[in-house]
Amino acid sequence: MDDLNSNEATSRAQVQNLAVASALRTLQLERAGIAAIEDALGPDSGSPLASEFARAVELVRSRTGRLMISGMGKSGHVGRKIAATLASTGTPAYFVHPGEASHGDLGMIKPSDAILLLSWSGETAELADIITYSQRFQIGLIAITSNPDSTLARQADIVLNLPKVEEACPNGLAPTTSTTMQLALGDALAVALLEAKGFTAADFRNFHPGGKLGARLTFVRDIMHTGEQLPRVLERASMGEAVVEISAKGFGCVAVIDGDGKLAGIVTDGDLRRHMRPDLMTLKVSDVMTRRPMTISPDILAAEALEILNSNKRTTLLIVDEANRLAGIVHLHDLLRLGVA
Repeated sequence: MDDLNSNEATSRAQVQNLAVASALRTLQLERAGIAAIEDALGPDSGSPLASEFARAVELVRSRTGRLMISGMGKSGHVGRKIAATLASTGTPAYFVHPGEASHGDLGMIKPSDAILLLSWSGETAELADIITYSQRFQIGLIAITSNPDSTLARQADIVLNLPKVEEACPNGLAPTTSTTMQLALGDALAVALLEAKGFTAADFRNFHPGGKLGARLTFVRDIMHTGEQLPRVLERASMGEAVVEISAKGFGCVAVIDGDGKLAGIVTDGDLRRHMRPDLMTLKVSDVMTRRPMTISPDILAAEALEILNSNKRTTLLIVDEANRLAGIVHLHDLLRLGVA
């Protein structure tokens, strides 16, 4: 029985070793594919990829319409992802299946659009109607292919020629390294367009209102407590009044306002403990408060507010406007409920 258990353990270890070795080989080959793109984009490569990539960015950026993307098989799946990434980063894009394009969906493509076609071989027959359509209506056509002499490359206005590399599939058949390279170049195109257009985190939030990402891109002004919820007292108030306000509002602190209506300081639970003495309640707030408290603008992101709280080991932040007037307060729990963490 012991020998049987030992053999089973050895067999499991061998299977694990083979699986891990296969995974590492796949990752190495796909990493080599991305490295080949990097080399081709380099200034000393002699490859036209860099100049063609820049032309592609300018073509898409200059169009008033959308970028139509298509491809067949695995290239089509990659094309769908590229379209989604572009659309979410400020470049209107959509995917059209080449089969559907030949049966009416070509009508979606306007002269103000541009077209991006993916085909590793450049000889995908299903793309023929889209290519013909682009020529007929003089719509800018960008090709992502590994064959610069292919039908697609010859008909395209801009050719993003990918280096030929070894597929991770041991039979050299299943698209693996090649689709990774297509996807990486698509991401590079999306980011280049994002940066060229000055697409900001605020713009990004407009397309990502849901989930954790939307929460992290929420502005502090959208979640801060304002009005009667704000804990505040005047600078001339007594500490007795400050304690009542702290207890009533439940933030563990109270903002101190000067005679001009501007923020003068803050009194926290910690200040109370540090100044604990028999006559504490008769002292003026100005005798106890912490001057120049940490504040933030209402226009920063919730994720940034959370980082400030964590790095300074605080639970609340006062929010002021450009004139240093108290605009709101945000608590750590507000950010956690929102789902920022």
